[in-house]
Amino acid sequence: MQGTASPPGRRLPGSEELRNNGVVKNVGEVRETPSGAPQEELATGERSTRNRVARSILDHGPSTVTELAGRLGLTPAAVRRHLDALVADDVVEAREQRVYGARTRGRPAKIFALTDCGRDAFDQSYDKLAADALRWIAEQGGGQEAVAAFARARIAAQASAYRQAIESVSPDERAEALAKALSLDGYAATARRAPVGEQLCQHHCPVAHVAEQFPQLCEAETEIFAELLGTHVQRLATIAHGDGVCTTFIPKISTDASASTAGRNPA
Repeated sequence: MQGTASPPGRRLPGSEELRNNGVVKNVGEVRETPSGAPQEELATGERSTRNRVARSILDHGPSTVTELAGRLGLTPAAVRRHLDALVADDVVEAREQRVYGARTRGRPAKIFALTDCGRDAFDQSYDKLAADALRWIAEQGGGQEAVAAFARARIAAQASAYRQAIESVSPDERAEALAKALSLDGYAATARRAPVGEQLCQHHCPVAHVAEQFPQLCEAETEIFAELLGTHVQRLATIAHGDGVCTTFIPKISTDASASTAGRNPA
């Protein structure tokens, strides 16, 4: 499982910033400008204003350049420049504005709306909702075993695509095939050779914040990896527990491997 662990219910109250400022790219080296201000400071100011533009669209819905300029106290030219950058970074998309009633002369103004990527850059408390749901399951008489059953059912539903990917290659290519299949689900996974086997590394995990509170998610994933690969595997590290990358050790896969047992997630 992957992602950066954070306190339960993490929010950005009153913040104008995107949760992931990496969404807005900062290109250029640090250098002095004629006024003496480092280029890095100017880039930071650009990024902050760009985030304000995106935040205004989030708060008020799809907006025209004129509307954004009026709300933010910017010139239309400045707004267009920031919108161009946000469009290039897939944070915002341009759409044709719907016209109701009689059309006026000329083309209708474009409106700018957040993309799914842009909306996801803001903290929407989905992690807290998922954690609250699992906590409710545990407290309604099911206990931690009910959470574990949910975790196993969840990963089993995802595993059919992983199984197809693994079964289509030779045994020594299974780890790489699994990594590619996981990457399609957003886990940014890679496989690399180790002295006596391979390591499967997941550089991102959509449910890492929840897995921090409910390690059953990591454990179920480890179990399904063992089942799919046909060999015992061992989880060496998880970002949910503070590590930089989720790492799973896969010993050299034997073609006659039979029943497997999963390594437990370190807690």
